[in-house]
Amino acid sequence: MKFVDEANIEVHAGKGGDGAASFRREKFVPRGGPDGGDGGRGGSIYAVADRNINTLVDYRYARIHRAKDGENGRGADQYGKSASDVILRVPVGTVVSDSETGEPIGDLDRDGQRLLLAAGGNGGLGNLHFKSSVNRAPRQFTRGGEGEHRRLRLELKLLADVGLLGMPNAGKSTLIRALSAARPKVADYPFTTLAPSLGVVRTDVNRSFVLADIPGLIEGASEGAGLGHQFLRHLARTRLLLHLVDIAPADAATDPIREAKAIVHELRQYDEALYRKPRWMVVNKIDMVSPEERAPAVRRFLKALGWKGKSFIISALTGEGCRELAYAVMEHLEKNSGSGSEESAKPAPEKKHRTKKSVKSES
Repeated sequence: MKFVDEANIEVHAGKGGDGAASFRREKFVPRGGPDGGDGGRGGSIYAVADRNINTLVDYRYARIHRAKDGENGRGADQYGKSASDVILRVPVGTVVSDSETGEPIGDLDRDGQRLLLAAGGNGGLGNLHFKSSVNRAPRQFTRGGEGEHRRLRLELKLLADVGLLGMPNAGKSTLIRALSAARPKVADYPFTTLAPSLGVVRTDVNRSFVLADIPGLIEGASEGAGLGHQFLRHLARTRLLLHLVDIAPADAATDPIREAKAIVHELRQYDEALYRKPRWMVVNKIDMVSPEERAPAVRRFLKALGWKGKSFIISALTGEGCRELAYAVMEHLEKNSGSGSEESAKPAPEKKHRTKKSVKSES
């Protein structure tokens, strides 16, 4: 199935039914009085998070969603039938915003969470409600209310604890295959990963975390080079970033230090908050370096990069160092489960950010 993580849709809630102006007409019942019923409520449109769905592909092609109108009221105290609500099932992790104003509507980050997208109109009142001691035969009634109409943007942000970051062919897909049961495509050419993938890394019976692999970045991604920044949103919910670097690139002209700095620059260009997340340096493909040269090569790399944070040396292909990395990640996540995000190895200057108003959704 094609992976789609963005979609624009239009939702039209149903109009409420009109109230009725009617009078009781029955043999042997003179002056029966008003008996006009109310109109039914128009159908509303809801989004519901469903863990069995993993892409927004259905909404790429079905863009307009309409709910039915409520029925009009009738005589003999008959109320109009309310229209059924329309349920749009979306993946867990979908963010809904108004495509015209950019205002956030809600964040569906729990399975079964329900969010009102467009409210149906209320039904009108029949003349039964306008009866009084001074108005025994009211002819007033009200029309049904109009349903809401909105243009919305759906964005999927994967729910993962740890995100993999790096250049194409850095070994991200190989690492996620080594640590989990996920099987993303692996090949000896760049951009083999074209869509994000998730893997569950289990370190013990009741200890596990979710690892996200996204397509690799290249220098100039902020200007649209390569696949651009379009998949970086999937790292927004992660609590830790693993920056993979190929210490022994096949092309002798490739400079790992320059590539590592380019990734950091692109990360900061995209989002300052993402740049400030805890980030560990993972030096990969150490099996391509002779044993006696490994330690000096890594030391030279980290020193030239100016890296002062946590670093690991692994070979995703042979599994060397992967187990230690997984246990260190698990320990970090458990230790910082409720304390919020830490500073990354090279923290950026403090800046004040305006927080967007949160919008409550129905649970």
